[in-house]
Amino acid sequence: MEASTVSRTDVQLLDREFSSLIEGLRSLTNALTPESLYREVGSLSVGLNILKCAGVLEQAFGGLTTNLWDDPFEWTLPETLSTPELVLEYLAEVDRTKVRAFSSLVEDSTLNKVIALPSGESCSLFEFMITTLQRASVLYGEANATLKILSGVSGSGFII
Repeated sequence: MEASTVSRTDVQLLDREFSSLIEGLRSLTNALTPESLYREVGSLSVGLNILKCAGVLEQAFGGLTTNLWDDPFEWTLPETLSTPELVLEYLAEVDRTKVRAFSSLVEDSTLNKVIALPSGESCSLFEFMITTLQRASVLYGEANATLKILSGVSGSGFII
């Protein structure tokens, strides 16, 4: 296929969605002080949800690029990433991993490729991307809601 006829619409859309999510994590992190990063509201913490969300992305894109599906739990502990600056460095690393993964997606038809997951199950790359985006978005939402609670934003701003 000629380069001018290759469609990357879906790939670009997914790339933008993941980039937007990572940018949202950066914005949340920038809104935090070292003292508020892991302050708990009940059992929730903005920083912990940021790390969990970024970990979902790192595991997914690391798995796709290197076939290493390691859970990033061990190197994303709050004790290791103890300041907003260190969390931002980690988010930059996650973003670089995402860029590598998307650089290998040369056209939309690549998203139809079936991949084997660490669980032994298989699914299309598109399904995997959507599931990853959903999982990460839930954690992002929890981090955002927790920040609103910590910031004293009125509950009337929430839609239930």
